[in-house]
Amino acid sequence: MKGSLTQSMSWLHTWCGLLIGWMLFAIFLTGTLAVFDKEINWWMQPELTDQAQPAAEAANAAQRWLAERHADETNWNISLPTARVPDLAVSVGERRRGGEGVTHLDPLTGETIEPRKTIGGNFFFHFHYTLHLPRTLGVWVVGFAAMAMLVALLSGIIIHKKIFKEFFTFRPAKGQRSWLDAHNASAVLLLPFHLMITYTGLAIFFVLYMPAAVDALYDGDAQAFFNEAQPAWAAQQALRGEGRGGERVSAPTAALLPLGDFVSRAEDHYGAGMIGSLAVLNPGRSNAKVLARPVLGNRIELNKGDGIIFNGANGELLQAPEPSRTSQLTQRVIAGLHFAQFGGYPMRWLYFICGLISCAMIGTGLVLYAVKQRKQAKANPQFLRVVESLNVAVIAGLSLACVALLWGNRLLPAELAGRQDWELRLFFGIWALGWLHAWLRKPLFAWREQLSAAALMAFTLPVLDLWTTHASLDAMRLSLLGSVALIGLLLGWTVWKIPTVVAARKARSARLDHPVAGASS
Repeated sequence: MKGSLTQSMSWLHTWCGLLIGWMLFAIFLTGTLAVFDKEINWWMQPELTDQAQPAAEAANAAQRWLAERHADETNWNISLPTARVPDLAVSVGERRRGGEGVTHLDPLTGETIEPRKTIGGNFFFHFHYTLHLPRTLGVWVVGFAAMAMLVALLSGIIIHKKIFKEFFTFRPAKGQRSWLDAHNASAVLLLPFHLMITYTGLAIFFVLYMPAAVDALYDGDAQAFFNEAQPAWAAQQALRGEGRGGERVSAPTAALLPLGDFVSRAEDHYGAGMIGSLAVLNPGRSNAKVLARPVLGNRIELNKGDGIIFNGANGELLQAPEPSRTSQLTQRVIAGLHFAQFGGYPMRWLYFICGLISCAMIGTGLVLYAVKQRKQAKANPQFLRVVESLNVAVIAGLSLACVALLWGNRLLPAELAGRQDWELRLFFGIWALGWLHAWLRKPLFAWREQLSAAALMAFTLPVLDLWTTHASLDAMRLSLLGSVALIGLLLGWTVWKIPTVVAARKARSARLDHPVAGASS
């Protein structure tokens, strides 16, 4: 690291980006897919159908089903149809945790539906911030990668003094120069997004990363901090405690008002179509309470844990959410910026496209290092082989594994025992084979073969879907299939351009070896 500041920052940018780049690509790619995690969930359970049922009517249908079968339970939980999840699901007690005990209903008829078990789009969401490691360990590892990302971004800003000019510079088919131009252009184009998404990702887990303030102010009691920081969530936990405390037996019986009425009243507060779930405590008793929770997406402030509470027997409003304090609002807005739960589908598509460009920035940076090392006489061939095989395995192999997971969802038998585990085995198995293939094959052939496989599988996914399912294709599923097919075309175009890049590199090498012939041409 000796030399000028620019040279030192260049060294830091190179090694920080290389050693963490593979992890960052996996984090950004799965995070980009997680923008549409609920839509992927919906596609991966084709047994569910969109009945376009209003939330209030669906709540009444769920109430009738629960009253007939679980009238003696102290807790009812109802997930209502929304724009992103047009599904009605119910559970009782605490069995909804982890998806266990959840029953899906037809919102029109109230009949039960048994969709296939799947890891769904939730897998991409959890992988994005845990890398499928134990949660606390995974959050720390991803947090370390996010800090390295900030270091790489800041050092990159220092390196590129002519940053505005480089935004408009791209020279195709120029080998190393082209990779550098692509890396610089994608980095400069979305620099504000890169800084925002990386910083907000760290800020979400600030209590875990920097617990000193909470330990000092609350004597190490993190639960007390959360109770004060999120009073609505604390009130909901207190309600659940009442249900477990046996107060239902001592209260006289009383009819539960139609749950659709509570949905309508909650929509008056949050907005039409913005109620995502209901929780009913002590149904059929005079002390019944109904908690209506909004969907995460009605404003930039992430309102997770928010809700409005009614008396279930007489309809009295018991607790309305209070405006967030300044510090709480700041943290919620920071989280909202990262999760992109606001702005509807236009904002989601913007985040998705930005995520793809971010993946391109990281990928071109990794390839650029390999291209530069290949030209250096002192380069370590074994280390270069490791770098090139990891580049192929992480960029092309992970993309192939993601598409293979969608294929596996359709090809694995719907009634297969432990189906989610088999989907996980398929994903990680394909990814591992991608690395083995990249190690055994020459880099150029490995790139072309893995990207070709991913392109073919992505482009033909609609054909597989029509062949293996007989469910009606609603707008959401059609949009997902069209998007995946479009990505397949983009990957195919990349494969098609690889020979052009290689030919240009060989021609340039020939001109360097024969300067007279190069000048005459």
